[in-house]
Amino acid sequence: MAEGSAEGSADGRPRVAAFDFDGTLSERDTLVPFLRRVRGTPRVLAAAGRAAPQVRDRDRFKLALIAHLFRDQPADRLAAEGEAYVPTLETVLRPAMVDRLRWHQAEGHATVLVSASLGAYLRPLAERLGLDAVLAVELVADAGGRLTGGVVGGLNTRGPEKVARLDRWVEQRYGPGAEVELWAYGDSSGDEQLLARADHPTWVGKRATSPSG
Repeated sequence: MAEGSAEGSADGRPRVAAFDFDGTLSERDTLVPFLRRVRGTPRVLAAAGRAAPQVRDRDRFKLALIAHLFRDQPADRLAAEGEAYVPTLETVLRPAMVDRLRWHQAEGHATVLVSASLGAYLRPLAERLGLDAVLAVELVADAGGRLTGGVVGGLNTRGPEKVARLDRWVEQRYGPGAEVELWAYGDSSGDEQLLARADHPTWVGKRATSPSG
């Protein structure tokens, strides 16, 4: 991904722009269509039926659904399906948000996707868009290249976990204790903590606010 240095703010802080994906950089949900595309609608419905009685929490339900759908599937097949999904993703991007992404990149800001969707398809899309990082849901593979059904870190990248993931990335990129000037873009309750963390928060879609430069 892009390695350009982030232009510093007036007080010397690196500048970072963090984008949610579904409903923000894209116009709609992309996860459920991907699950149906890869595993088929009957399997998705059956997996949802098995997961629903087990958990009532939204995040845990999603992780249980993923486990039912992908356990013991070849990791390279998921990667190939993710690559093949990118042209579909490109058709549902919000033009205004792509323009905003390009503005940040032209200004030399680091750009990051922070999403509860799957890294399997967001990473190849981010390569095409020139983003610096993707912080998303990544599936665990065993030594034989089979998916275990678990996700890296064991948590959905939503709510406070978005902030935690971004903070870890900032520390890895800029060093321990680094502070950044942060722009953040989101559209749902799962983005509230991320936007609360930002110097320049922007709501998209039904909760839209004007972006600040």
